Amino acid sequence: MTLPAQVWPEVFRPRVGMIRSLKGTPLSNFAPVQIRLGGQLYPSVEAAFAAAKTLIPEERLRILLAPSPAAAKQLGRQATLREDWEDIKLTVMLELLRAKFQRPSYRALLLATGEQEIVEGNTWDDRFWGVCNGVGENHLGRLLMQVRSELWEAERTRALAQVA
Repeated sequence: MTLPAQVWPEVFRPRVGMIRSLKGTPLSNFAPVQIRLGGQLYPSVEAAFAAAKTLIPEERLRILLAPSPAAAKQLGRQATLREDWEDIKLTVMLELLRAKFQRPSYRALLLATGEQEIVEGNTWDDRFWGVCNGVGENHLGRLLMQVRSELWEAERTRALAQVA
């Protein structure tokens, strides 16, 4: 998959500094990418994450069939949460991000961020996954940076193996 230049705004071009928002970029969980969860292919990380919140097949199916990532997110908010959700949600997100960034085009875009700090800046008051008005835990940004580090390490290991 080749992503058009317009989806990669100027804010992403520098390799140092900070990425302050993911909205509308390939790093967003709303970006189109096939993600497998429980034997189903979901059209975005957001949809797969919303479906992972519940163990009820009918709720997962409604999320799968949602017309957009935003609709899937909303259905996920209404889903019957699995008992262990608070304990596993960060691990679930990490695994979904790892799957997304195995795709060559997305991997290249994440690696192209260099050493920039990635912040899920938002105006919708999400202080767990992001930062709003300078306050937040930025778990999504931190997980993206973790995946980027893992990808860099894998690239380095591959390069060293070719030299040896």
